[in-house]
Amino acid sequence: MAQAAVAHNLLPRQLSFKHTVQIWNTYSLLKKALDDPMFALIAKRIVGNRTGRMEPRAIKRRPKPYKLLMIPRAEAKQEIMKNGHLKKMK
Repeated sequence: MAQAAVAHNLLPRQLSFKHTVQIWNTYSLLKKALDDPMFALIAKRIVGNRTGRMEPRAIKRRPKPYKLLMIPRAEAKQEIMKNGHLKKMK
């Protein structure tokens, strides 16, 4: 993508990643040389400025009122049938 962008005076983020992967897969299946025609095809698909396309890098796990399952599920089911469900933790 970077080579195609430089060859056609574009920024790499202006090119479509999915389109590039599809072109790359086609060229590798056909065993063609990776040269200027491929870069021209990659540079054809320009995407617009997609503002607001970023997400925070954080995990969104919330505490659950249940303990983790640390034994095999079959054993846990037998214990529930024998003793009933445990009370929720606070």
